[in-house]
Amino acid sequence: MPPDMRKSTIAIFAFLLITLNTMSQTEQEGAVGKSEIATFGGGCFWCVEAIFERLKGVETVESGYSGGHVKNPTYSQVTTGETGHAEVVRITFDPSQINYRDLLKVFFETHDPTTLNRQGADVGTQYRSTVFYHNEDQRRIAESVIRELDSAGIWNDPIVTTVEPFQAFYSAEGYHQEYFENNPNQGYCRVVIQPKVEKFEKVFQELLK
Repeated sequence: MPPDMRKSTIAIFAFLLITLNTMSQTEQEGAVGKSEIATFGGGCFWCVEAIFERLKGVETVESGYSGGHVKNPTYSQVTTGETGHAEVVRITFDPSQINYRDLLKVFFETHDPTTLNRQGADVGTQYRSTVFYHNEDQRRIAESVIRELDSAGIWNDPIVTTVEPFQAFYSAEGYHQEYFENNPNQGYCRVVIQPKVEKFEKVFQELLK
């Protein structure tokens, strides 16, 4: 890992630990025994899914599409960038075990939120960094975290993550679900996803199942 990337990783981890420990009581409160949903887009949903399904308190992670204007889009339609959808994951979680800010902490740590409509070699609006909020608390927390991270100057460039109201989620085709788990030896999985997962597991040991 290049020195500047290592420095950014350490900085964001330390910063988010501090903000997690100092968050308001309202943010810590959750409906015990009731599941909640978070929807994030951070590039290829194979990568994002592989990360979040390893978190304690996360019950299910499903890959799909949100934020577009076409109903029931297919993968081939979304990849054209013309439907307006982003590749996302729908995370069902137990807020008594892991809260929304925890999820945001992992989200911002495990992708680059400063590259517009791009994650690595994946380019297009379908790969945009985005948070689809399901209620006003999620919107407030997401916008607050973005402001805090920008103010901390962790990255050289400003965060371009969009915060959009959730409207609909369309599940991706079956072969996309748990793609990394089912295809560990596939080229993209070995070269891109595996290193990302290994880095995540080292940094966030306290949040793993």
